[in-house]
Amino acid sequence: MTASILTVDDSASVRMAIRIALSGAGYTVTEAGDGAEGLAKLGAGRFDMVVTDLNMPRMDGLTMIRELRRLPGCAGIPVIFVTTESDDGVKAQAKAAGATGWLVKPFQPDQIVRVAKKVLGR
Repeated sequence: MTASILTVDDSASVRMAIRIALSGAGYTVTEAGDGAEGLAKLGAGRFDMVVTDLNMPRMDGLTMIRELRRLPGCAGIPVIFVTTESDDGVKAQAKAAGATGWLVKPFQPDQIVRVAKKVLGR
């Protein structure tokens, strides 16, 4: 069974890079342009993992994680932050919100694939 991953980022090029890397590794990838769109897709479908940016319009990644943790069936979904932020305070906020892991931009495609395999166990 292929894992389904939702990637949420306001940058189309970052979403494309993540989609290419993860779909090339056999994962099914769905994209959203901000946290509000990501939440809507989470409410309408089933995902095994979420990869999200922090800074986005309409709804940032921290708010999205807090909200998705309240959705039925989403409490245990692993969430990976992919962002330019490397501040320890922001990392602590992300962890408190329910983030599973952190990847700093720019990243290599194999890094996101390794994280997905580790988190999903496949």
